[in-house]
Amino acid sequence: MKIPTHILLFFSLFLGSCSGDEKMNAFSTSQNLPMETPKTYKYLALGDSYTIGESVCETCNLPQQLKSKLESIIPDSTVNLTIIATTGWTTTNLKNAINIQNPASEHDLVTLLIGVNNQYQHKPFSLYEQEFPELLNKAIALARGDKMHVIVVSIPDYAYTPFGHGSASISAEIQQYNTFAKNYSEAHGVVFVNITDITQQGLENPGLVAEDGLHPSEMAYAKFVERILPKVLAILNP
Repeated sequence: MKIPTHILLFFSLFLGSCSGDEKMNAFSTSQNLPMETPKTYKYLALGDSYTIGESVCETCNLPQQLKSKLESIIPDSTVNLTIIATTGWTTTNLKNAINIQNPASEHDLVTLLIGVNNQYQHKPFSLYEQEFPELLNKAIALARGDKMHVIVVSIPDYAYTPFGHGSASISAEIQQYNTFAKNYSEAHGVVFVNITDITQQGLENPGLVAEDGLHPSEMAYAKFVERILPKVLAILNP
């Protein structure tokens, strides 16, 4: 790390008026100036296609963009990112994958975004009511047992895509899932971030939709990051 210019100038002027011994002592003191301590954060992203980033580049999804943003604004920081997510996963699939991969319970941040495939695959809503709390409890455990280090992200509304054709029924069902997740999360002291309204601009702003006509685009994920970032910074307290 470079010593700031104003400090170097001070020592230059000071040393000019010092004896040899005094100069040596002053130089020794300058070597003991505090250094920036590198920061390493462990981030675990849990979800489905909206987490892994179907139809966008490898570094364009939500977790990767969030990682890059954090590393760019927190000095000397590194974010070690782990993603457990696959396109098509329901809550059941995610639960099973977490159990199989068995990640360590030592993460500084855990995000959870899950449920769209329960809706799309016409699973009983009661399954989500049972498994979302289980997944949230697991997310808390993976964040060293600290619920303050977990963020639940709302499910995008794919009704507002060329694939969804503006379906009112899809939108209503997604809202049902999001309402349950929001109420449960907040009742248990977990941060819930709504990004659904961003995706509901997809038909009027095609740039928010990926080339497949269904999933969020890189630009949409960037907007998600803008919405989530203040909550993450409050959690990490860099």
